[in-house]
Amino acid sequence: MRVKRYVVDEVPQALPIIRNELGQDAVILNTKEIYVGGFLGMFRKKKMEVIAAVETNPPEIGTGSRNVPPLARPAAAGKPAAATGLTQTAVRPQQQAASRPPGAAATAAANGHPPDLPRSRDGEPASAAPEPAARPSSRIVVDQDAVMEEIRQMKAMMAKLARSSELEEETAAIGKLRHRLAEQDVAREWIDLLVDKIKAHPAYNPEAGREAIWDIAAEVLQEWVNPGEPTGIRDGIRVVHVVGPTGVGKTTTIAKLAADQVLRSKRKVGFITSDTYRIAAVDQLRTYANILNVPMEVVFSPLELARAFKQLEDREIIFMDTAGRNFRNELYVSEVNSLIQRDEDCDTFLVLSLTGKTRDLSAVASRFKAYGVTKVIYTKRDETDAIGPVLNLAMQHNLKAAYVTTGQNVPDDIEPFRTDRYVEQLLGAHDDD
Repeated sequence: MRVKRYVVDEVPQALPIIRNELGQDAVILNTKEIYVGGFLGMFRKKKMEVIAAVETNPPEIGTGSRNVPPLARPAAAGKPAAATGLTQTAVRPQQQAASRPPGAAATAAANGHPPDLPRSRDGEPASAAPEPAARPSSRIVVDQDAVMEEIRQMKAMMAKLARSSELEEETAAIGKLRHRLAEQDVAREWIDLLVDKIKAHPAYNPEAGREAIWDIAAEVLQEWVNPGEPTGIRDGIRVVHVVGPTGVGKTTTIAKLAADQVLRSKRKVGFITSDTYRIAAVDQLRTYANILNVPMEVVFSPLELARAFKQLEDREIIFMDTAGRNFRNELYVSEVNSLIQRDEDCDTFLVLSLTGKTRDLSAVASRFKAYGVTKVIYTKRDETDAIGPVLNLAMQHNLKAAYVTTGQNVPDDIEPFRTDRYVEQLLGAHDDD
């Protein structure tokens, strides 16, 4: 077996070196942090020590000695008795018996003494000290755990090495696609899944250019994002609830949707707001209500909803604004949920800003999804170039995008979400380099 030691900054840096020097059959035996350089123990740099090995002359099956795992091998000759788990008391009688002359055993037996027992000072045979109970169990368990951990690390390292080899073998077009989606903040797991889908597609050709790869990717993505469009305000819906965290533009979005219903659909619109936490929130929605010439009701608790709906019973569609809170808190989500109607003619839209991080958006979405909210209005599209979170939330939480806003102008800067346009923007141009 050929064993080599490598000192690198990070473990992945050692993989191509090991592959080049020891070959594809090499395995990593151990990795650990070490510190090198410095002066008088200071200013040392942290490095990674990687021990790798490769079998040079593997034994033929059925010949020679069998390969015994390290934990199963007997103790090496010449090691002290303590290393084998035996005490000196248990070993001494065997050594004394081996040093006696050949006739000593018979003489001892004739005198009535056991042949292998030493004598005490008064001439009586000393009783054999019982061998202590074997104590290797705890030590062996520790060793086995260490070995299993080493195996897990080796398997993870080999999987990463195999993945690196796959990435090296991928075409330039696939590499460009990975880079593009990473720039759009698409999660790594969905990028890997998309690439696997592309390679399994009947039309895939490793020698194809970027245009062909982009076409396959667009086909797969359109199946993932909003299958069965549209998801906007359906005919027959009378109550539209708008929920979401603070600062995402819920009130402005309601004004845009209401203006579209008044100006284009010619429907009679009414407003209800429960956002009494935020300063001037009621005044902001009242200003939009005055501009559109629609009535508005303010409620402070779920008990007042019946009165508000009674006042607006002549309205064809009612938009209800809710308070923006920290919806990582389950209590706030339950408060908003208590205001939401569950009738067939009611619908709820979650408003999320595309300027937020996917992790934060996912945390909010998971809270509302527990209450059956699956439709999303994405705001502030004009304030970011990364639109990958739409795909991330669609894949992770099965959320359906209904509308997207691109500014603050009422009612112009809002449009129904179109999957084909989104996929085109997500992938960008596919011109060959």
